[in-house]
Order: sequence, then C-alpha cells, then structure tokens
Amino acid sequence: QVQLVESGGGLVQPGGSLRLSCAASGSIFRVDDMGWYRQAPGKQREAVAVITGGGTTNYADSVKGRFTISRDNAKNTVYLQMNSLKPEDTAVYFCTARVVLTTRSQTDYWGQGTQVTVSS
Repeated sequence: QVQLVESGGGLVQPGGSLRLSCAASGSIFRVDDMGWYRQAPGKQREAVAVITGGGTTNYADSVKGRFTISRDNAKNTVYLQMNSLKPEDTAVYFCTARVVLTTRSQTDYWGQGTQVTVSS
C-alpha cells in the first residue's frame, strides 16, 4: 500500500525557518494533488498549502508570502518551506496526497503528522 513519510518538524524560534518534506511510496501509478494541512489543539484541521499535479499552488491567507509549497514528481515528494514563522503556526502538520494506484483506483492518503512548535 501507499505510505506518506514526513520529516523536518521540530522546535524553532519566532522568525525562523523550517522545511518539511513528505515522500510517498508504494504501489503508485501517479500522484495528483499534494498538500499540507495543520491542526492545533481545539481547532479544526485547515489546509495550509496545496499543489496540483500540474504545479498550481494555493495557500491559506495566513501563510501567504511566508510559506512555499513545491514538489519533486520524480521522488513523489512534496515540500513546505516555512519562513518568518510565528507562534500561531504551531500545530501538527500533516501531508496528504491524492494517489492513483497501480490498480488504477484513486485514494487519498495522509501522513502521520509532524509537530511544528514556534516558541522562544
């Protein structure tokens, strides 16, 4: 089956930067949209950034100008470069991917989540 493995989370000071990575592996025929979501305690999970298979990007208003999503299709990997981090960015970040399996069925997959903490 397909697995999404995230890396890059951790503790960073306000104004700092962090880069998250998420690689998809398994019985993959094609990876379509990929994205990053986050969830803070007591809040709904929200979309942070999404990138389509064609490279079109969308960002939450709260991160525009600070975060950049990108992907490496050869590696089935999506990245989130986070700059000028703020305490309100603190959350568990999840990557997601819409995958067409080798069976040609389509399924959405989620990573296990990685903690990002912005604090001095």
